[in-house]
Amino acid sequence: MNAPQDTLIEIADLKFSYNSREVLRGLSLTVPRGKVVAILGASGCGKTTLLRLIGGQLRPASGYVKVAGETIHALDNDGLYEMRRKMGMMFQQGGLFTDISTFDNIAFPMRERTNLPEELIHDLVLMKLHSVGLRGADKLMPAELSGGMSRRVSLARAIALDPMLIMYDEPFSGLDPISLNQIGNLIRSLNDALGVTSIVVTYDVAESLKVVDFVYFISDGVVVAQGTPDEVRASTDPFVRQFVDGQADGPVAFHLPSRPFESELGLAAS
Repeated sequence: MNAPQDTLIEIADLKFSYNSREVLRGLSLTVPRGKVVAILGASGCGKTTLLRLIGGQLRPASGYVKVAGETIHALDNDGLYEMRRKMGMMFQQGGLFTDISTFDNIAFPMRERTNLPEELIHDLVLMKLHSVGLRGADKLMPAELSGGMSRRVSLARAIALDPMLIMYDEPFSGLDPISLNQIGNLIRSLNDALGVTSIVVTYDVAESLKVVDFVYFISDGVVVAQGTPDEVRASTDPFVRQFVDGQADGPVAFHLPSRPFESELGLAAS
């Protein structure tokens, strides 16, 4: 989908298991610089695991993840922490520290990872809050924020260190329609304004197609479909159609594989 020199992330033949449960089975994809890319798939298909492999929290059984030309699992601790400084993360439920203010949540990575004076940190925090429309919420505690406000504060923290890559783990889940639209617009506008690259992991097809440049669908540990939003909307692929149309029946089964129901209940099959 892009020339090698324009690729920020390259993932090839990636395999990973939790004990005996194989999650990724040879997944390959690329993420171009400066674009917003969605990773779509059913719950439990390995989307969050993929983010952890990109961030170096997990190591693959085989294959590799390269970010800006660096193989993540081959980095030593110093190299990994330096790479992580270039990444921002918006966690699935916001992930704010509950016992410190909105201001201090955003200041935290600046204080931990830089030697900036407190006066400059103050101004930078207010700038980040202003970019997400919450400059007036700097003194509020996380418990005083609505769900949508909490996500926006989490987004401001994700861009605190001006990263080259921002990863969003289920940014749309549990939000009302107005907050959904706000978060989607912020993902798009901040990506373009800051010149960063964004990965949006989600199962929300409708919202993601509004803001992303390219989409990958994951199932059974591999990429099963991909394309631009227009290509996805026009696709006749059964897997894509099941997601786009919200169909109950299709390639993604509702029931996990299991023994016959009668045998589970101790009933003899007729």
